[in-house]
Amino acid sequence: MNESETALICRALGDENRLQIIKMLTGGELCACKILDAFNITQPTLSHHMKILAECNLINSRKEGKWTYYSINRKTISEFKSSVSVLMRKNSPEKKSSEKQCC
Repeated sequence: MNESETALICRALGDENRLQIIKMLTGGELCACKILDAFNITQPTLSHHMKILAECNLINSRKEGKWTYYSINRKTISEFKSSVSVLMRKNSPEKKSSEKQCC
């Protein structure tokens, strides 16, 4: 995962509602109506949140009749976790303290 993709996911997860949606989906696939029931938002607002999560590939969606079901894209989540882990290792305090100090 490149830095641009990582940043896009960070922006998507910067919204409390979207973060809560991801948390809900870790329990398994959910219908949009079940997600909507958990929030005090309108259906168009939920659609907006789901579009943002889908654009950065954090979620998968499938249609079944008139219902849309959402699930976590586990591959993207795994790649994101790895990307953040690499970032944290590169900037860890342990590494910085062992580096030669400037000035």
